[in-house]
Amino acid sequence: MNKDKIEGKVTRTVGTAKKKAGELLDDPALEAEGRDDEVAGRVQETAGAAKDAVDTVRRKVDKALDQA
Repeated sequence: MNKDKIEGKVTRTVGTAKKKAGELLDDPALEAEGRDDEVAGRVQETAGAAKDAVDTVRRKVDKALDQA
């Protein structure tokens, strides 16, 4: 797991908390901010997953080239 995936999970979790707090406090601005943070967190997690996938492919290619 890389830094982007971890930070994305944190951002998404904070966003969920803000969204719920906004709902409970009847604060549409806080609720909207929470939704924005949730989306930003998901995007960052996805970017981290893509980096992990690229690293995995790179390691496999390097290993195959070393064996050739």
